[in-house]
Amino acid sequence: MATTARKGSTVSVNSEVSLLSGTSLTSVPKDPKAAFRKVTPEMRQAADGFYFVIHESFLKPNALKTYGLESSAGETYPGSFMPDEITRTCAQRMHYAVYRLHREKNEKARKMWRDRFYQMRDRIVLGNRKLIFRAVRRWTPNGLMADDLVGDCHIVLIQAVSAFNPFLGIRFSTYAFTCLMRALSRLSQKMQGDKLSRSMPLDSLPDGEPRDDASYQSPGLGMRQIDVFLQESHTLLTPREKRVLTSRFCLDERSKAGTLEQVGAELGLSKERVRQVQSSALAKLKTVLTPPERND
Repeated sequence: MATTARKGSTVSVNSEVSLLSGTSLTSVPKDPKAAFRKVTPEMRQAADGFYFVIHESFLKPNALKTYGLESSAGETYPGSFMPDEITRTCAQRMHYAVYRLHREKNEKARKMWRDRFYQMRDRIVLGNRKLIFRAVRRWTPNGLMADDLVGDCHIVLIQAVSAFNPFLGIRFSTYAFTCLMRALSRLSQKMQGDKLSRSMPLDSLPDGEPRDDASYQSPGLGMRQIDVFLQESHTLLTPREKRVLTSRFCLDERSKAGTLEQVGAELGLSKERVRQVQSSALAKLKTVLTPPERND
C-alpha cells in the first residue's frame, strides 16, 4: 500500500508539472533536449534572424489552436508582475510565431506572425520589468548610476526574453535575474572605466581607454606637453607609437577615437599588438612627464 501511495503521489506531481508546462505527460521524453528539432542558419535567416526553438508540439495538428493567433488563454494576471507560468505560456507562443514566420512565404502572413512575435515579446518584457529594478537596487543600494543602469538593463531584458527557452522547465525570473546581474557587473566595470578615463590625465593611463567626445575639454598644460612629443621631429616616440596614440586618443582632427580593432586595421596590426604599442608609448610619456622624486 505504501508503494502504491508513493507511485500515486509521483503521478500527481508529474501531472501538475505537465499542466504548468503546457505539454502532455506522455509526449515529454526523458531527455528534454530530445523534444527539439535542429534550427539551421538558413532557418534563422528565413525568420528575419530571430532566435527560436522548434518544439515537437509545434508539429502537432492542434499547434495552431494552442499557440496561434487566436490563443489567448492564460495570458491575463492580477497585479503588475507577470507570474512565471504565464511568462512561460507567452514565451511558447512567441517561439511558435517565429517558427511560423520562417515557414511562411506570403509577405502578409509573415507580417502577421512577425507582429505576433513582437506582441508576445513586449508583453513579457513589460510584465517582468520589476526584475530590472530589483536587480539594480541589489547591485547599487545607494542609487548611484541607477538611472543609467536601468536604461541599459531594459536592453538586457529584451535579449533575455528572446533567448529564453520556455520548454526546459527553467523559471524565467531566475534566468532573467541572472542575466541582469551579470550584465550589471559588466556595465558597472565599463562605467567605472569611462569615469576613470575622463578624470585622469593621459599619462596616468598605461592601458586605458581613450576619452569620448562628451568628456572632451580644452587641452591644458599637460596636453600641450604631450603634443610636443607627438610632433614629427621629436624622437621620443616612434612613428608607429605616435600614430597609435593619435588615433586611439583622438588627438588629431577625428571626431571619435578609434578602437583597438580599427587602429589595427589601419596599421595592419593585430588588436593585441596595437595594445602593446599603446602601452609602450604611454609608459615613455609617463617617464618624461612624471617629475623626479626629491631626496631630502
